[in-house]
Amino acid sequence: MGHGAFLSFEGIDGSGKSTQARRLADALRGKGHRVTLTREPGGSPGAEEIRRLVLEGDPDRWSPETELLLFTAARRDHLEKTIRPAVQRGEVVITDRFADSTRMYQGLTRGNLAAEVDQLHALMIGVEPDLTFLIDIPPEAGLARATARAGKEMRFEDMGLEVQRRARDGFLALATRAPGRFRVIDGNRDEAEVAAEVLALTLDWLTGR
Repeated sequence: MGHGAFLSFEGIDGSGKSTQARRLADALRGKGHRVTLTREPGGSPGAEEIRRLVLEGDPDRWSPETELLLFTAARRDHLEKTIRPAVQRGEVVITDRFADSTRMYQGLTRGNLAAEVDQLHALMIGVEPDLTFLIDIPPEAGLARATARAGKEMRFEDMGLEVQRRARDGFLALATRAPGRFRVIDGNRDEAEVAAEVLALTLDWLTGR
């Protein structure tokens, strides 16, 4: 897409990926890198409007098929308005979730839509992050964290522990299939320890690419 870099953080709800994405952005800025920190669903004005539709309300508000279309629409706007322009400016783009989350939550845990997810991604998105950090944590711990923070955006957490278990297994399987892109990080540790490992891996990757 350009001369910058595109990094993503993935993981189940409550894994700490949002915190780690923010910490990495701050650390890289401190070392002189130009950084855009963003998130999905969201990251652009249009996508943020869709975020409210998909993350708030009753767990049965949308079918998996409708969710897939909404998430893809949000991602396309995010890509056009935020990610691609920043990478083309030479910035390091760090996003809290990208297409791998759709592969898990709509393609695997909410329905058997893996083929449809891949088809829509190829047709409307067509890019993958350069590097993906999977913050791995036991589903029980992740759900406990997510429930404790509570808020309006609890639709996926309210789907229960089994969804989180299936998502974690799916994320780990995906990382095994794409070892060049993924770095699996043990998230069940002190926040600063996790951040130090993520920063070291990022700097090593940026130097070696």
